[in-house]
This record gives sequence, structure tokens and C-alpha cells, in this order.
Amino acid sequence: MTDQGKSIVANNNLWVGTLVRSREASLVLLILALTATTNILNPRFLSPQSLKDLMLNVSIIALLVLGQTVIILMRQIDLSISSIVGITAFLSGTLFVNHPGIPNLVVVLIAVGAGLALGAVNAALIAWGKIPALITTLGTLYIFRGADYAWVHGRQVNAVNVPGSFLAVGTSTCLGIPLLTWIVLILLALFSIGLRQYRTGREFYAIGSNPGAAVLAGINVNRRVATGFLISGVIAGLAGALWLARFGTVDATAGEGIELSVITSTVVGGVAITGGVGTVVGAVLGALLLSVFSSTLVFLRVPSFWQQAFQGAMLLLAIAMDAYLAHRHALRSRVKWSHV
Repeated sequence: MTDQGKSIVANNNLWVGTLVRSREASLVLLILALTATTNILNPRFLSPQSLKDLMLNVSIIALLVLGQTVIILMRQIDLSISSIVGITAFLSGTLFVNHPGIPNLVVVLIAVGAGLALGAVNAALIAWGKIPALITTLGTLYIFRGADYAWVHGRQVNAVNVPGSFLAVGTSTCLGIPLLTWIVLILLALFSIGLRQYRTGREFYAIGSNPGAAVLAGINVNRRVATGFLISGVIAGLAGALWLARFGTVDATAGEGIELSVITSTVVGGVAITGGVGTVVGAVLGALLLSVFSSTLVFLRVPSFWQQAFQGAMLLLAIAMDAYLAHRHALRSRVKWSHV
């Protein structure tokens, strides 16, 4: 074989190896395989309406995954996002009820501002109060939800109270893709560029990889951690407004329990729970995989209990895989340094 031929083979092997090691590529292959298998068992699975429903169902979770990725990259966690979604969803509906004719954009901005304020509570307690994120956000999860129940007090916002132009955001399509999905894709591109190309984004990775080294490198860890929880609050506030647009009817239970789906999607998508590793693209693909998986189980008429059990199993499998890969990497590094 000529040198040029050997070079081509080597490049092809390198490309294949990179593809195999890439979590994003693995997720895409899993999604395609699962979709093809389900379509064989039930040809209606890939009907235009089913695909639209799939994209709409995953959009809110995928949006929340963006904020959660930033948090987990820094070895933190935000369990309060579902309660923030619930409060801002009802707030958005109440604004339409109490102020007929209010512009849609103003409602969205108020919801985002409310999410920012609630995220600031988490940021202050965690970054400067030094309370662990797990404890803080578990507490605010219940505090925010309790405040939501007290405020709602059995009331409900119905779709008839919401302008059709706002509801259209949750149902309309552009080029065959729902507007909600377009919003997620635009924000996904912005987050992906920001985390990889800008200093602030790289500092999130640095903090998650080694907090002590990040401090020695001159990174203001408290400020970056606070920024992460503010971003998570803003995203949850936006998700609350879009929740109203998607479902039309909102009560005190809006968004209840979705924090576990968001965290599972993020970890399954390759964002290591130990921090410093992962991408928003992989996290969103994780959300899509879980949504396809759930849809598959529904089409196959699997009981809902098993759907939750499978989701938990995938979370444990993803964490175990990350731990195994981290162990392998540590062993390779140890062997390399021993040779040096």
C-alpha cells in the first residue's frame, strides 16, 4: 500500500474512532435505531402529526436542559426549576386575565424577570451563603411551589383567557417545524457558541473540572456559580411563559416533577454529574432520546410505571458509564506519567 493510501486509512480510522467515542454521535445512532424499530412495529410512529407532537413534547424539557447544563458543568444542581416554571406560567396567564390587550412580548419579559428574581435567591444562598446547591434548591423547590399553591388558591387560567396569537406560539409551525422547537434551536446555538468560544463559558468548564485550580487561575468562582443559577432562572422563566403557550390551561400543578426529567436528560446526554464534561448539544439530544423512548413505550402500550422505571434505569446507566470512563481516563493518565 502506498504512503497516501496508508494516510487515508489512518485518517478514516481516526474519524471512525472519534465518531464512536462521541456521546453525541452515539445518541443520534440510538435515536435513529429506536425510531426505526418503533416505526416497524407501528408505522404511524413517523406520521407528520406524531413527529410534530414529539417535537412539541420535547421542546420545554430541551429548553430547561440548556440552563441545567450550565449548572451541572460546575458540579452544581438546580432542583427548583419546575417550581419556577409553575409560578411563571401562572403569572403569565394572570397577566392576560387581569390586563386584556397586554402585548405578548411584555408578558414573556415579565415571566423571564420573575425567573431571574427566583434564580437570584438560589444564587445568593449558594454562591455567597455557601449552602450546598442540592440542599438549597431542594428547599426552594418546595418553598416556590408552596408559594405558588398559596397564590393560585384553587384557581385556573384557561385557554379562552389567553390571546390566540400567544397560543399560536405553542401550536404553529414554520417550515414544518414547531415555533417552540425553533426557539430551542436558536438558544441551543447561542449556548453552544457561548460555552465553547467565550471566556465565561470556558470558566464554567474550568470550575467543574477543578474548583481549586479555577480559584488559583484567578476565576471568580462565586460570581460564575451565581451567574449559572441566574441563567437557569431566566431559562425557567421563559419556559414558564412557553408552558402557557403550549398547554393553554395552567393551575398550581404546572411543571410539577419535570426537574427529574430535565436532570436525567442532561446526564444521559453526556454532561457528567461530577462537572467539567459535556455539551448542550449532547444534553438536548439526551432530552430527545428520552422523549422518543417515552413515545415508543406509549405506542407499544407499556404501563406508565415501566416508563418511569426505564427513565430511572437510563439515568443510573449514564452515571455508571461516566464513572467508568473517568476511571479509564485516570488509569491511562497514571500509566502515561509512570512512563514519563
